[in-house]
Amino acid sequence: MKPDWKTIRRPIIGLSPMAEMTDSPFCRVVKSLSSPIIFREMVSADALVHGNEKTLKMLDIHDEERPLVQQIFGRDPEIMAQAAKIVMARQNPEFIDLNMGCPAKKLTGNFHGCALMKDPELAAAIVKAVKAAVDVPVSVKTRTGWSDKKEILEFAQVLEQAGADLITIHGRTKKQAYAGRADWDIIRRVKELVSLPVLANGDITSPELAQKALDQTKADGILIARGALGNPWIFQQVADFLSGQPIKEVSLAERIRVAKMHARLHVEHYGPNSMVTFRKHLVNYFKGVPGVKIFRQQLVQVKTLEELDQILNQL
Repeated sequence: MKPDWKTIRRPIIGLSPMAEMTDSPFCRVVKSLSSPIIFREMVSADALVHGNEKTLKMLDIHDEERPLVQQIFGRDPEIMAQAAKIVMARQNPEFIDLNMGCPAKKLTGNFHGCALMKDPELAAAIVKAVKAAVDVPVSVKTRTGWSDKKEILEFAQVLEQAGADLITIHGRTKKQAYAGRADWDIIRRVKELVSLPVLANGDITSPELAQKALDQTKADGILIARGALGNPWIFQQVADFLSGQPIKEVSLAERIRVAKMHARLHVEHYGPNSMVTFRKHLVNYFKGVPGVKIFRQQLVQVKTLEELDQILNQL
């Protein structure tokens, strides 16, 4: 039986898609520690249709990541539909997600991401085209608006009418990007307007804030983004907190163990010369950890797994 957003156990807890972060190695680490729904980083529909090898490589997955949501972005309904078919043929994820929320200028400048909020008719056409192309649920991740947070009230209804199976709302406008506070109240207003499942996203960086977001938005679940970087334990901590269980603290030994595991998965996926792109994860794993400051310069210059082991063993 195929998963369906309406029947998945509530509250839905998921890893939010983040460009250059929620790749296969990181998602495998997350799933080794808990069982959230995985939203993989976005891939370009245009690049998929044109057979870009680097983009196709981004679709590689391992079974332990499932159930998995693959996010794609683009602005042309026909190309988005073709890309969705490619994703299904190559990866066969349980869900497809459409990016209509990224505020990055390189996306919005080409009328991708959050720019689609300025053209609800086009956004609806994309949803309809992808829905017709695949046989799995199709969701949309978006924001509260381009410049006005109330724009989501109409936009969400347009998406629902187009056939979207679920909508995730980051509680900021494109203009805000990642500044200021996420507006959870506007997400609650959307939840009251539509009948499709709604996930809340933005500023959920602890188990306590996860509970607060669920209480305030009345959403069907949450996606955790930056709160999971360097902290893949947060999903189990949230699950424990919501069920009334004590939260387990993460020891330095555990951080070292998981960082090493993540590094090995990263090299396995990208090759032996890929440690340069892993450094950003190391910074997050040991950010604010007492006694690590003197090793930080070494961590951001590490080039091999052997070097990493030597540094971490000193801790």
